Amino acid sequence: MQHPIPRQQSGEHPGVDNDAALSDELAAVVAGARRRAVRDGDRQVDTAHLLHSLLEHDPDVRAVFDSEPQLARLLGYLVQRSIGYGLRWQTAVEDSGTVPVVSGVPGRSPLAAAAMAYAAERAARRGDGRARGLDLLAGIVVDPRSRAVEVLERAGVEAPELFLRIEHGARECVEGFEAGC
Repeated sequence: MQHPIPRQQSGEHPGVDNDAALSDELAAVVAGARRRAVRDGDRQVDTAHLLHSLLEHDPDVRAVFDSEPQLARLLGYLVQRSIGYGLRWQTAVEDSGTVPVVSGVPGRSPLAAAAMAYAAERAARRGDGRARGLDLLAGIVVDPRSRAVEVLERAGVEAPELFLRIEHGARECVEGFEAGC
């Protein structure tokens, strides 16, 4: 069976900070993830920090989850992580080895930087100059060995299914010309 999430290719993500390509809402999400990483005593923002901040700030991201209980379970795991669940991660850089190490993005794990680059590229493919929360969520779940995907799986969320829901919603948005997409 082919994995429905596209693999990130070597050299696909430049080592630049893509904050300029973020919507105002997504810039607030990234700032929240930075604060969370500092508060948690982590050296870098990782994909789990980004996921936690997305869930707190973006109603469109929350809407792609199956149910309120699933979302509550996911937030519970993320809160546990922030109070000690993720201690085993604090001394290591998040890098699954499936994406190239992205350099030149201080304060972000290689996978968080790749997710940010993926979000900007996804927005550009859509013809939008600014990445949105769902773009970043798609970038987060692309690598099945990211910390965010590990947390999602512990909460009973299948990353490939989540990716397909994100993509399906994006197609509906383009086909239906819905406002706010």
